[in-house]
Amino acid sequence: MQALILEQQDGKTPCFRFRPLEESRLPEGGCNGRCPLVQPGTIKMLWPSPGRGKIIRNFPMIPGIDFAGTVRASEDPRFHAGQEVLLTGWGVGENHWGGLAERARVKGDWLVALPKGLDSRNAMIIGTAGFTAMLCVGWRWKTRAFALKMARLS
Repeated sequence: MQALILEQQDGKTPCFRFRPLEESRLPEGGCNGRCPLVQPGTIKMLWPSPGRGKIIRNFPMIPGIDFAGTVRASEDPRFHAGQEVLLTGWGVGENHWGGLAERARVKGDWLVALPKGLDSRNAMIIGTAGFTAMLCVGWRWKTRAFALKMARLS
């Protein structure tokens, strides 16, 4: 498989290399899958710029803060081979290898099954920011509905 790997040259200069990667080098995790789609802004956000705070501290690192794909094999009973999933957050692409590779292995707790009507491509178009906004709007509506219900009861 191929992966975009962020490495350090001479101990400090970061550089990206697109190279083959043995699947056995993937980190431990209960779900193994194919991740063809990654959030587009990932590289820019995680690039360690000189003089700025470093987001990526461990090298080598496969960036990709969120990704969507298909489960190939799973030890987690919540997921099965062929199931479409997405991952956002959990320090992936920062502290744990991310999705800029043909395959990823992650913990089942980090995955979310793609909702019906949402495909991998659209999940990545929406991305982390859209997903977070959706959760906030949903929370706002639930809170408002609760407040209205309480007002009617008093």
